[in-house]
Amino acid sequence: MRKAGEEQGIRLVQVMTAILLGGLLALAVSMSVLLLCAIGISNGWLGETSIEQLAIAACVLGGFFGGILTVKRCGSRALLAGLAAGGTLFLLLLTAGLLLFTESVSMDQGGLGILSGCLCGGAAAGLLCAAPKRKRRGR
Repeated sequence: MRKAGEEQGIRLVQVMTAILLGGLLALAVSMSVLLLCAIGISNGWLGETSIEQLAIAACVLGGFFGGILTVKRCGSRALLAGLAAGGTLFLLLLTAGLLLFTESVSMDQGGLGILSGCLCGGAAAGLLCAAPKRKRRGR
């Protein structure tokens, strides 16, 4: 028999793995959407003035799909799981920004919009993919 502490540790590792996988999926979806947006801008289908809005939309979509994966793998506390996936996406984007663009990375350059986009996408996934609550019947 396993002890209660071991079972909690195993569950914690499963939840953290689900959050990390959701964050990685969110990053892949965001980068794919941004690639499509870059192709659209270079071909003239999209305007150059909408770059910041497209980046936020990519973060919302990435956070949503990463949140769906995280919620499906975690099972319980769907809103927190979705928010965690969105937060993980933001941290991955922030880390990549710090590593690749060492000149100047600050929250003033659209960071708050990206943070809110990531969290809103994850929260939307948590709210839409939550398991319905069972109704109790009184006797």
